[in-house]
Amino acid sequence: MWHKQYEMGLFSMLNPRQIISALKQNIGRVIVGKEEAIELALIAMLCKGHVLIEDVPGTGKTTMVSCLAKSLDCSFNRIQFTPDVVPSDVTGFTMVNFKSGEMEFHPGAVMCQIVLADEINRTSPKTQSSLLEVMEEFQVTVDSVTHALPKPFMVLATQNPGEFVGTYPLPEAQMDRFFLRISMGYPTMEEEMAVLDRFSGTEKPQENLQAVCSAGDVVAMQEMIGTVYCSKEVRHYVANIAAMTRTHPSLQLGVSTRGAIALVRGAQACALLNDRDYILPEDVQRMALPVLSHRILPNPEAKMKGITTDRILIAVMENVPVPIRLS
Repeated sequence: MWHKQYEMGLFSMLNPRQIISALKQNIGRVIVGKEEAIELALIAMLCKGHVLIEDVPGTGKTTMVSCLAKSLDCSFNRIQFTPDVVPSDVTGFTMVNFKSGEMEFHPGAVMCQIVLADEINRTSPKTQSSLLEVMEEFQVTVDSVTHALPKPFMVLATQNPGEFVGTYPLPEAQMDRFFLRISMGYPTMEEEMAVLDRFSGTEKPQENLQAVCSAGDVVAMQEMIGTVYCSKEVRHYVANIAAMTRTHPSLQLGVSTRGAIALVRGAQACALLNDRDYILPEDVQRMALPVLSHRILPNPEAKMKGITTDRILIAVMENVPVPIRLS
C-alpha cells in the first residue's frame, strides 16, 4: 500500500478519499458553500496541475488559496501581479557576492510549494511568460542554470474578467498550462449571512487553520493517479472529444493534446476519489468542462452571438458516442 512508503505523512494511514474529505472540511471552516470549487482545486493538486480561478473581485478567490496552503502544511508565497512586476521577481536572479566574488542565486517567489499568482492578468505579457517553464517543467532557469522546484508544486492563479480596466489577456499557451479553470461565484443569501458571521469577529477564521495533510501525503497521492486504469474505449472517447472540438464550426482553436492528457488525468483522480482503480465515462464527463473550457477559443461569429465555451463543449459532449462496454 502507498502509505507504507510514505510513513512520514501526518495522515499516512488514511486513503486518498479520506484525506481529500479532511481537506475539504478544513477549508470549509472558512469558505462557505463552495464545495465544488474546493474539490476541483484538490483534484488538480492530485494531478500535479495548476488552477486558474476566474471571477469578479471579492468573491473569496485569494482566501481559498490561502486556506488550501495552510491545510497542506506546505511552503506558500503570494505574488501580487501589477504592471511593474518584472520576470526576475518571479523566477529569481543571480548577483555577485562582493565578499566572495562569486555569483549567487537569489530565489524568486516561485521557489516554494504553493504559489498564489494573484490577479495574474494585471501584469505584462513579459512577466506572465516567466511562468511558462515553471508550470510545464517544474523548474526555473536563470542565467543558463536550472533550479528544480520543491515537491509538491502548484500554481493557483486568480484573474479578473477580461473586460475589467487594466487587464492583459493571457495568451493561449499560458491558458493551456492551467489544468483546470474554476469560478467562485457570488454566495446565496444564506451563505453570505454565514460569511458575515464568520468574519465579524476580531480574528479572521483562516488564521486559526491547522494543517491536516503533509507534503509527503500529497506526493504519495499524486503517484497513485497513474495507477488508475484507463481502458482503450475511454481513451478513444477522450480522443474523439478532442478531435470534434478541432473541427467544430464555432471554434477557431480546439483542445490540444495536453488538454486531452489532462482530461484523462482528471478522470483518474475522480475514479480514485470514488474508490475505483479504473475510469468510467462518467468521470470524463464530470471533468470535461473545468478541464477543457478554457483551452478552446470561439471564433468571432460565435463571440458576437454570445455563445460560451461551456455551451459549445456541452454540444460536443452530446454528439460524441459514449462507450458502453469497457475492456
